[in-house]
Amino acid sequence: MNETPSNNNLSSRRDFLKTAGYFTAASALAGVTLPQVHAAENNTLQIALVGCGGRGTGAAANALDVKNKGPITLAAMADVFDKRLSSSYQNIKEKHGDAVDVPKDKRFIGFDAYKHAMDSLKPGDIVILTTPLAFRWVHFTYAIQKGLNVFMEKPLTADGPTSRRMLKLADEANSRNLKVGVGLMSRHSRPMQQLHERIQGGEIGDILLMRGYRCHGPVASMASVAKPEGISELAYQIQRFHSFLWASGGCYSDFYIHHIDHLCWMKNGWPVKASALGGRHYKKDPEGRDYIDQNFDTYAVEYTFADGSKFLFEGRCINGCEAIYHSMVHGTKGSAVVSASGDCSPPSSTWKTQSPDRNPKSPNRIWTSTTPPGQGDPYLNEWNDLVDAIRNDKPYSEVKRGVEASLVTSMGRMAAHTGREITFDQILNSEVELAPDVDKLVDLNSPAPVKADANGKYPVPQPGIVTDREYKS
Repeated sequence: MNETPSNNNLSSRRDFLKTAGYFTAASALAGVTLPQVHAAENNTLQIALVGCGGRGTGAAANALDVKNKGPITLAAMADVFDKRLSSSYQNIKEKHGDAVDVPKDKRFIGFDAYKHAMDSLKPGDIVILTTPLAFRWVHFTYAIQKGLNVFMEKPLTADGPTSRRMLKLADEANSRNLKVGVGLMSRHSRPMQQLHERIQGGEIGDILLMRGYRCHGPVASMASVAKPEGISELAYQIQRFHSFLWASGGCYSDFYIHHIDHLCWMKNGWPVKASALGGRHYKKDPEGRDYIDQNFDTYAVEYTFADGSKFLFEGRCINGCEAIYHSMVHGTKGSAVVSASGDCSPPSSTWKTQSPDRNPKSPNRIWTSTTPPGQGDPYLNEWNDLVDAIRNDKPYSEVKRGVEASLVTSMGRMAAHTGREITFDQILNSEVELAPDVDKLVDLNSPAPVKADANGKYPVPQPGIVTDREYKS
């Protein structure tokens, strides 16, 4: 198998949609004790969508595609941008018709819109949280208070303080018997689940090395030029969220978390430290305008596990370079192709050698995955799994793993941005919070978490110069 598969997965729903609706909230759990709730099989599950960009629109459509598990309707929507909500509503309504029952008085606009949308539901219903990660803990807090099951988009966090906060909220949700799914769909890929069983069963021996690659041209909003006139600073940063570390963890966290999550899953563990390289090679767009975003356009990270084994990840967003987008595992008895292309595209396979080839009859091929009928879409699988848990009151929480995957991703990002080795404990216990006052934002004219200089540029990482945090405000 050629290790440079075709770049045919660059339109992944969650990775390449340019914008999403975003909100904030200020509400701590009020100490309200809620009954343990789940939806009986004959009840209609109502859904509220908080964040009506491409990610949220796709997640809501997946929810309404769940079959044979009882009726599900989209009942409320919330966003800070009216045009985005209207577009999302039209797209979902066109596809799902009567399953979309969102009258105008259930389409909420503003920074408190998420509360109104969740208030429209009953305990045991589902809220979809597809805002940027900076607001995740705020919205999750309110969802728990309202007794709602949750589906939330990855990443969940970008720093230590919010990670610790989300872990506590995960425990609170579990204590209230709430079911929570996280949009790391690789874990719901049936081929990858088959591969995980085989790797854990020793088919390729002990894991020595894992490799992940996502290299392609600039996508989504990872590269931005100076804010235009006629839009507030906060609105611009929300619209261009991939460009700002506070909003998304930058391109590293938002783009690369899938490979990091599914390879650590194959290892059944998280790395204990990371060291990294990275840089900004192109500082102007093709028209000669300065880029103002906070991202590097190349990253090379070495993760180390407690047993000394390694995980190498390479990410690149530069036009004209070779496109590489897949993941591999190397063991003492052979190797495995985890994702043949993209974030989690089949087939997965195992090999007797360290160099898989494309010959389907190769004597070195041990096994190739199969996909059960009707289970080929991991985005739909994760919704089927979540709704099944809700309907049948099965324990179901992906939050802790989602936080840990987000934290390990941030660990690699911070290692590149500081030029220092960063440990898991160090990032988890860090007191540096990228958006400490996000719960105090009230509208799009509120102060943005990061400020531009006189030239319209934002602070960027300076490895070796700024080493105790990722950028100097």
